[in-house]
Amino acid sequence: MPLANDLTTFFDNNQSRARDELFDLLRIPSVSARSEHNADTARAAEWVANSLRAIGLTVAVHGTKGHPIVVGEWRQAPPGAQTVLVYGHYDVQPAEPLELWGSPPFEPTVRDRKIFARGSVDDKGQLFLHVKALEAHLATRGKLPVNIIVLAEGEEEVGSEHLADFIQAHAKELACDAVVISDSAMFAPGLPSILSSLRGLAYFQIDVRGPETDLHSGSYGGAVMNPAMALARILATMHDADGGGHITIEGFYDDVRDWGDVARRQMKQLPFDEKAFRAETGSPALFGEKGYTTLERLWMRPTCEVNGLLSGYTGEGAKTVLPAVAMAKVSCRLVPDQRPEKIEQLMRAHVERVCPPGVEATVRPLHGGNPWRADLGGPLFDAARRALATAFDREPVITGEGGSIPVVGDFQRILNAPVLLVGFGLPGENAHAPNEWLSEENFYKGMRAMAALWEELGK
Repeated sequence: MPLANDLTTFFDNNQSRARDELFDLLRIPSVSARSEHNADTARAAEWVANSLRAIGLTVAVHGTKGHPIVVGEWRQAPPGAQTVLVYGHYDVQPAEPLELWGSPPFEPTVRDRKIFARGSVDDKGQLFLHVKALEAHLATRGKLPVNIIVLAEGEEEVGSEHLADFIQAHAKELACDAVVISDSAMFAPGLPSILSSLRGLAYFQIDVRGPETDLHSGSYGGAVMNPAMALARILATMHDADGGGHITIEGFYDDVRDWGDVARRQMKQLPFDEKAFRAETGSPALFGEKGYTTLERLWMRPTCEVNGLLSGYTGEGAKTVLPAVAMAKVSCRLVPDQRPEKIEQLMRAHVERVCPPGVEATVRPLHGGNPWRADLGGPLFDAARRALATAFDREPVITGEGGSIPVVGDFQRILNAPVLLVGFGLPGENAHAPNEWLSEENFYKGMRAMAALWEELGK
């Protein structure tokens, strides 16, 4: 069913203005991880607040111990209408290494119908298309078919440390019938997608300490345990010895829920190009747990990965030293029904069991989030299917995501509302990397899709 004529005309007449306004937001270097950008992050919050006020929402900017949370509301829908909360984030990742960008990261540039800028797809562009979809209804009709809450935070890229507490403290004001989030990607160009699952996360730092200070490797080598070698041995025990990708931490798979044959058949029907995926990674070959396809490994199976290593001398030339300490950052991606608290217990027990004598090893949790999987039945998801088909002229597919958005579980747990994840990024968009981009076409069609969603939910 096509989008209503008045909404279509509005988008046609205001497409360039919407892009120009997005460019203004993208120029703000709201890097939440860097204290030198605190003023910029606050400026981005105020920009989002002003943008919501300009289209007719009532807006409050809430201070936190970190960066502000912006809440915009429109609550004039007819009696019995649904209330929908739209979530997004205005903070961005650091842009380094700057020399790898084809254009300045905070000066939006269009090349090949792609908007290049830090935050273009993650998540400023996807948040802003929601603002424009709301504006289309309010500007043409003076009202919305549903009540709307827009919640935009500035700490997603640093773990949303204060958001769950904010949702809990304001649960009554944020009460809603559904939550809609656009912070993900479509499966392929032109193929609208509804995201059905997210992996969770359990992130640790493992520290191994041996002698009180670095030692001369000639005078002491062979007589004391080397913490770097001990750490290497500890890490090596986390996977099976034959390189099959199976995690050997005792009890690690106990809570993994099976997805069933229907989900596997649906995955196999997706237009997944394994050769293109490998080329995208730049790896000589793909690897993973035996007995599973690449998509199953990404969506259905947990992982245990080393994210960083630090020990000893790493400068130019040689320095024959036995390091006193060694450190590794290790992340575990989790799937339903694993929980980070239990994985932490299992990790501690494993490290304690395999740690060689002569060193002490400690496990420190740094970050965690629960996995999530949607129940795709009901009017919310039916409305989303129709809205996406309206904008993209084809039926959406159901996909999974290997990454984590911990706040999804927080919304569902605290507000007891279903969460719809419908994103407009694309594979290879370089989120978190140099040359991040957002498809211009998806930005424009995303606005139309969300405007159609409000109409569908209003019915």
